[in-house]
Parts: sequence; C-alpha cells; structure tokens
Amino acid sequence: VSSDPRKPSKNVLNIYDLKNKLVVYNSSIGEVAHILCEWGTITVLTQDQQILCIAEKDMGSKLDMLFRKSLYTIAINLVQNNQADAAATAEVMRKYGDHLYGKQNYDEAMAQYIRTIGQLEPSYVIQKFLDAQRIHNLTHYLEKLHEKGLATADHTTLLLNCYTKLKDVSKLNDFIKGEEGKEGEPRFDVETAVRVCRAAGYYQHALFVAMRAGEHEWYLKILLEDLKRYEEALQYIIGLSLYESTVALKQYGKVLVEHKPAETSAALLKLCTNSGATTPTLGASSSSGRLTSLLPSPVEFVHVFIDQPKWLIVFLEQYVEVVKDSPQHVELYNTLLELYLSEELRSPGLPEDPSPPEEPDSQTGEGDSKDTNEGHHHGNLILAAGGQVIAAGGQVIAVGGQVIKAVGKIGGLVLPIHRSKEQEPVTDIDPEEEERAHKVAMIEAVPTEDQVARRAKALVLLNLGWGPHEQSPQYDVDLALVLCQMHKFRDGLLFLYEKLKLYKEVLAVYMKDHDYKGLISTCKRLGETSRGGDPTLWNDVLSYFGDHGENCSDEVREVLVHIERDNLLPPLIVLQKLSKNPKLTLSVVKDYIARQLQQETRLIEEDRKVIEKYQEETEAMRAEVRELRSHARIFQLSKCTACTSALDLPAVHFLCMHSFHQRCLGDNEKECPVCAPTSRHVLDVKRSLEANANDHDTFFQLLRNSDDGFSVIAEYFGRGILNQGPQPKGGSKSLSRSSSVIN
Repeated sequence: VSSDPRKPSKNVLNIYDLKNKLVVYNSSIGEVAHILCEWGTITVLTQDQQILCIAEKDMGSKLDMLFRKSLYTIAINLVQNNQADAAATAEVMRKYGDHLYGKQNYDEAMAQYIRTIGQLEPSYVIQKFLDAQRIHNLTHYLEKLHEKGLATADHTTLLLNCYTKLKDVSKLNDFIKGEEGKEGEPRFDVETAVRVCRAAGYYQHALFVAMRAGEHEWYLKILLEDLKRYEEALQYIIGLSLYESTVALKQYGKVLVEHKPAETSAALLKLCTNSGATTPTLGASSSSGRLTSLLPSPVEFVHVFIDQPKWLIVFLEQYVEVVKDSPQHVELYNTLLELYLSEELRSPGLPEDPSPPEEPDSQTGEGDSKDTNEGHHHGNLILAAGGQVIAAGGQVIAVGGQVIKAVGKIGGLVLPIHRSKEQEPVTDIDPEEEERAHKVAMIEAVPTEDQVARRAKALVLLNLGWGPHEQSPQYDVDLALVLCQMHKFRDGLLFLYEKLKLYKEVLAVYMKDHDYKGLISTCKRLGETSRGGDPTLWNDVLSYFGDHGENCSDEVREVLVHIERDNLLPPLIVLQKLSKNPKLTLSVVKDYIARQLQQETRLIEEDRKVIEKYQEETEAMRAEVRELRSHARIFQLSKCTACTSALDLPAVHFLCMHSFHQRCLGDNEKECPVCAPTSRHVLDVKRSLEANANDHDTFFQLLRNSDDGFSVIAEYFGRGILNQGPQPKGGSKSLSRSSSVIN
C-alpha cells in the first residue's frame, strides 16, 4: 500500500506477482488499517470501517484477460511458471502464432507453431503455409517435424516437394544423406522419398535412399526405368542372395535380356548352375541332384525371353550341356524342341531385334520374304471375304475371297474389320490371279538357313534325349510327335516312329513323300526277322507300288526279291496287288513268275514221290496184315535174340519174328523188348491224335495264328482227325502185340 501522489487523502493498493514480475492488481482505496491474507483471499480493512476482499482469478480467466490485451508472451510465461500441462502451453502458443499470422509476421508465427509440435495437429499449420510465397516457412516446419520423428509419409512427400520447388540441392542432400534415426532406421518413409525424388528427376538421391534402406526393388527400378544403366543393374542382381537374385531376375529379366542378352543369359546360367562359368566343364562334374534341387529351374525364367527366343535357345542349350541330371529335363527338352521347330523365332506382332545375338550366327532370312512382299501387296494387310485382316509378312494368295496359301512368313494375327454399309465386300478376284494362285498353291515354302540349322539341332536333341539303350526318353513323346507333325519335320517323325517301333508309320512318311529309295532302305533295315524287324513291311511296300500308279519297275523287282527269299506272299497275291498299277508291265514279274513256277513244279514232283512211297508202304502193311490174319506164321530162328545162344524150350516167339528164351524175358512176356519202344511211340502218337480230335480250341487257335490256314486244315486231314470214326464197343486189337508161347 502506498500513498497516491495525486490524491494525498487516498492510498494505492498494488498486488505483485513476484515470480512472474507482474502487477496483478491495482486499486485506489482509503486509509488502510489492517491487511489479512487467509483462505486464498486478501482482506483489507480501512479506517472508515470498510472491508475490501480480493480473490485470485482462475487460470482461464487470467489467460482470457491476457489474450484480450494481446499479452501472449506474458500468457506463455504465466502458463509455464505455473507448470501447466503441455497441451495448455501449446494452446497458448497456437493462439500466439495465430495472432502473429494475422499480422503477417510469418516467421515469428512459424516459430510459435514449431513450439507446438507434438501437441498441435501438423495439418493445422501446413494448410496455413501452402502458399508458394511462404514455402520457406513450411519447409522449416516440416524439417522440425522430421527431426522430432513425428512426420508421416505425406509430410515427407511435402518436404521433398518443397526442396525440389526451391531447387535447394544442399538441403536435399542433407535430408537424404543425413544421419539415421533411432535404431538405425531412416527418419522418413523410404518409399515416399524414392517416389518423390524419381518424380522430380533426382534419380541419384532416390538411388541413394533405396540402397541405404536395402530396397532392392526400388533400386533396380531406378537403374532400369530411369537411368537405363542395365550393366550396373545386372551386377547388382548378381551380388544379391540366391533367393533375392531369383526374384529380381524373374521381375526384371525381360528388360535385361532385351538390352544385355549375353550378359543376362550368363547370369541366369550362373544362378541356375551355381557356377560362374558358361563352359560345361566347370558345372557338369559338380552338379548333383541335391544341389540342383535347391537351385532355381531354367523353366522359371522362360518368360523373360519372350521377345528374345534365340537367346532362350542359347541359354537352355548351355544349361542342358552343363547339367546332365536336371529334374526338369522333360520341360527343358520340350521347350528346346518347340523352339527348334518354330517357323520364326520372333513373337507375333513384335518387330525383330535389329541387332542379332552375338553367339547365333544363322540368319532368319527375312530380307527375301520382305522383297517378295513389296512387289505384290502394300502394307502387309490382306482382306478376306469374311471381313478379316490377316497380318502377313510375305505374299498371300487369295482365291474366292479366302486365303489359301502363303509364301513366306505368316504372323497368324487375325484382326476383325468393322465395315460400314457403304463399303462393298471384297469378292471380285482377278481370273489371272486365281489361276496363278492354283499354280502357286502346290509350291512349298523353302526353309531358310536358320530353320535348317535349327531342325538339325532338333534331330540331335531327339537322339540325345532318347539314347539307344534307354527305355524311355527325356522328353514328352506325344508332344514331340505333335510338334514334328505340325511343323512337318520328317526326320524327327522317322526317328520317333522307329524308336516307338511303329514301322508302318515310318513307311507312311516315305510313301507320303514318294521316296522310293527311302522305302527300300527302310524295309532292308526294319524288315529283317533276324534283327527283330517286321518282314510284313515288304507286303505294304508292294501294295503301295501297286496302288501308286507310276512306273516303279526297278523298285518292284527289288521288293519281289525279298518277298521271294522269305516266302512272304503267294505268287497269286503278288500278281493281284501289282495288277492295279497300269504302268507296270509283265516283264517286271516275268522272272519272278518263272522262278515261282519252277519252284512249285519241283515241290509238286517231290510231293508226288513222297505220295508214291507212302502208298507202297501202306500196301505192304496191308498185305502183311492180311497174311497175319489168314496164314500161320513159321518161326525158324534157332538163336535167342537177347543172348544169341541156341534157342531151347521154354521159348517165346513174337509176330515181329523175334524169339527169346523165357528166362531172358523175365516177367515181361507180353511185348518184344526190341520193338517195344517203337510200338509205344506209335501208340502215344495215336492217343495224342485221338485226344486232339476233341480239342477244338487248339485247332482254331492254330488256324488263326498260322499264315497259311489251308496247311493247318490239310495237316489235320492227313492225321485223320477230322474224319475220325466211332470206336467199336469191344475195343481195338493190336496185331503187333500178339505173341505165341510154345511150351
């Protein structure tokens, strides 16, 4: 309390906040008698018997009063000295910042907003400074956000955009290459930083961020898509782990093969064989089944060669040469075979690479077909009557509004055309063009040197995958047959048919091509019975020459020599087959018929002699039987047949004119010991024939399996089986077993 100098009768009451150095209350009062401080209030008792009670206001009221007076600094100090929470302090600073922002004092306002980081939503501040003129303040605020680790991906994007707008490379370098945050983590979102730097053209900064963060995918994207540094990208992939290298090459291998085919193929070979060499000697001996199963398969990378099939051939050839026991050998051989037999090693609709691969030396021969195409068609588009466009790289001949023959290369791409009503359909065909088309339709396209070389490799692959001592091939036989038939690969078809023992299909290939020499040589090789061949192939060749309708006399004579040598067909059948060919004359078969007639005559004469012999023997037997039945038999032997001693009684005489001592015969007196084996054999044959008489299944089986069924029937007739009569009830008597005992 002090006296008021202006009014001596009055006093001035001042209340001071010593901590905050503030005069918090000021009032003019009378003469003060007493001052009491109790219960949170100040009580003043004056001389004129008046009491003045003063109570301290709450913090909110204090701040509102200070805000109204724009005393924000005092408000901030007041809040801080009273140890208010961070949220309340930040709210005071926000209002102070808003006050300064309203006065366009942006630098001071930003200083206050920065003090609210962690409590105030950053978007509140950011939206105030989005104007390009205040980009410096916004940059400063975003930097502080990142320093305190409170920035999000959007904040990082905004900060990097600010740097790029300001073209402040030094700050960008400091931000990108600065120290990492806690636990070695970046202070910002890596993906966002890389994306923004790429969009702004700061590829080196994006590359640095991706490398430090270990983001291989982003690093390779920048190298390949932005910087076009393919060699560096390939070396980076090689330095990754096995799994990461596999994933990266699957994703970016197509681009690498397009620009660095040789290096990429070598890297893939190294990855799939676990060796750095492209020569087969280093990987072949060390490759094992266990190691190969852990490595990626070449089949997984086939898609990266979609636009470079020639390099796919090189890659697969090297792998097959290095790894002999790959578990994916079926897929590898199938893929290689399909590539070898392809008409064009180029994807439909894509231009061929002007720079050929370094290793393959063969040319595709496109220049010839291009020259042919330019002379006849404009633009490589041919209209058909069906309203379609057929993309052709060569000459296409149309007859009646339809494409019937293509000379050169056909891409096979069919695109529909939507014609308007005013357009007339393409139906008018030049008669001369149609006549010319019929002539050209019979001409086959001549394969290029590249196709010839690849087909030679295909044949080597078929032989390599199915060795002479292997039961099954290392490729899909059905697929190989389909591919060979689709691409008219004759050598491959012949090899597969022969390995499958489809010898008649082998002949069909030669017959289709009218290759007479091939037919004859094939029958000589595959028709030998001693080598496990099929001799009936000569019959098929003979039928072919008979139905062919051309003069093939020399070939027919050679076929007849083998048919005659192995006795494959009767002469009558041979004549019937050859009679269908009007170009063959009688002179072709004259010598053959003469030899056959001579042979038949000789056989008839031999059969006649045998018949006469059998007739004489039969007549002699019948005479002997009659004599045994009607006349007595006189035994005049004086010696025993067994011991050659003088014959004495008791003796046994057999009708076969053998005599024995009874003691020499022992217990067996019913049959002659000398003739018994022969008699038993005859009786066994007779019993067997009688048993076979009722075995109809055996007869019909022999009849079906025999080449000459008539000979089987004749043999059964000769044995008397087919005309066997009923047996007499009393049984049959054997004269040969009759004997006489003389006592």
